[in-house]
Amino acid sequence: MSTNDYIKFLTQQFVKYMDVPKNERKLRRENRKKLKKPFVSNWFGVLPFAIMMLFKRR
Repeated sequence: MSTNDYIKFLTQQFVKYMDVPKNERKLRRENRKKLKKPFVSNWFGVLPFAIMMLFKRR
């Protein structure tokens, strides 16, 4: 991919992003955050998550 093609692609993506209303962008961002795994399970696996759940239940 040449530099001009890459700049063209970036420009197209930016224009698409800016065409979407601000409220809709905010909703998309919030939805992505909701779908994300918890930090503890993502970095350290299931074991710390299980221990955390055990302590929360008590």
